[in-house]
Amino acid sequence: MTLKKHILALDQGTTSSRAILFDHSGNIVSIAQQEFQQYFPQPGWVEHDATEIWTTQAAVAKEAVVTANIEAAEIAAIGITNQRETTVIWERKTGKPISNAIVWQDRRTAEFCQQLKADGIAPLIQQKTGLILDAYFSATKIRWILDNVRGARAQAEAGELAFGTIDSWLIWNLTKGKCHATDITNASRTMLFNIHTCAWDHELLTLLNIPKNMLPEVRSCSEFYAEADSEFMGAATPISGVAGDQQAALFGQMCTEPGMLKNTYGTGCFIVMNTGEKAVASKNNLLTTIAWQRNDKVTYALEGSVFIGGAVVQWLRDGLGIIKSSAEIEALANTVKNNGDVFLVPAFTGLGAPHWDQFARGTIVGLTRGTTSGHIARAALEGIAFQTRDVLCAMEADSGIKIEQLRVDGGATANNMLMQFQADILGVPVIRPQISETTALGAAYFAGLAVGFWQDLDAVQQQWQKESEFHCGMKQGDIDRLTRSWHAALERAKGWTNSG
Repeated sequence: MTLKKHILALDQGTTSSRAILFDHSGNIVSIAQQEFQQYFPQPGWVEHDATEIWTTQAAVAKEAVVTANIEAAEIAAIGITNQRETTVIWERKTGKPISNAIVWQDRRTAEFCQQLKADGIAPLIQQKTGLILDAYFSATKIRWILDNVRGARAQAEAGELAFGTIDSWLIWNLTKGKCHATDITNASRTMLFNIHTCAWDHELLTLLNIPKNMLPEVRSCSEFYAEADSEFMGAATPISGVAGDQQAALFGQMCTEPGMLKNTYGTGCFIVMNTGEKAVASKNNLLTTIAWQRNDKVTYALEGSVFIGGAVVQWLRDGLGIIKSSAEIEALANTVKNNGDVFLVPAFTGLGAPHWDQFARGTIVGLTRGTTSGHIARAALEGIAFQTRDVLCAMEADSGIKIEQLRVDGGATANNMLMQFQADILGVPVIRPQISETTALGAAYFAGLAVGFWQDLDAVQQQWQKESEFHCGMKQGDIDRLTRSWHAALERAKGWTNSG
């Protein structure tokens, strides 16, 4: 009998598909990654080819196993974590998508959301789902596809179409269409799921004219879903852990007690605070969401989403061309002592929490003849930290909990200048763990706990280790001055596309 020595985490992100093998100690054995095409058919529109997402994800899964030089039979389980809200609709019979996937960043339904707000629907949606009525979430994307792809609505009414967020799409393909399911965290981000009854909401489905027969079955984050077909891995393997990327990162960071929180610095920034068994209603434009469900117990969270985090660095690279690789930004930012009173608000796709202004656009203020590319690079990094601070202030106000530390993960945490400025502007320690791949690790933990690979939560909690800790070195007067200027810059970015 082959020993089950590994967990395979599939980490399907906004710009790349990744696969990571973990051993019993939670250490990384191998990583494989492939980027895929981003489509921008119109301003504010963002799409992915769902078939390319699947083929890249399948390819990196195999590559991770080959690189580790192990047999597929040594994998105890598969955990899946994914970019949330991105919407795929496919034909049940053929398994083929009926259109490109509409990505979470996409703003094409913003005007429809404005109409719903004008109709007074927003309070009902927030009460049931914990979400702000916004184009960010899946529901209006589903409706758009049904209304704009020829024949789609008729197919949906006839039960011929399946909707899924990316986790569902991967599960469907891994099981060759045998399992159409999602987990409770991804369901909670659709704007169709009642987080109090933990079920699809009939009233919201009717309101948005979305047939229930399209929707996946909702499961917990840590349980046996189905077996991945042996064709893909070389052996039939249980899929037993599923969570949206930010919830998976919260679990991977072992933020298991109320008041603990993390920020993932990815394409966007996602700050999530564990609020325990209580769904805390936000008065400061945060999202009330489900952190995870294990053993029939639901844990809730507050979340603030910053739409553009690390993506601002990609823009400096690809749009402005002032750096050749993302890794160069820290050195460029360090060519100047401070931001030179330059502030960059990266509202390329509107502003997320706590502002929720879908008409805001990116803005650079404070430019003079003395401004250099170094000032713009520093302002871009500082903009990420300022946005994070805005969310944390809102979280403290909503939860009544004083934040004592921030656990961080994601690609941009390798940037020491950004991490130090984050600690400075927050006034609390910023802690970077030894394993920064906490999103994939969280998915692996959910999967491994479900199949007994790890005995219990205590066993995995002991694996979390600190790598670095950054402490505030800034005077309060400087923090206040910078924050005032940041908020002044924000006001200039707000409502831009709605100003004419």
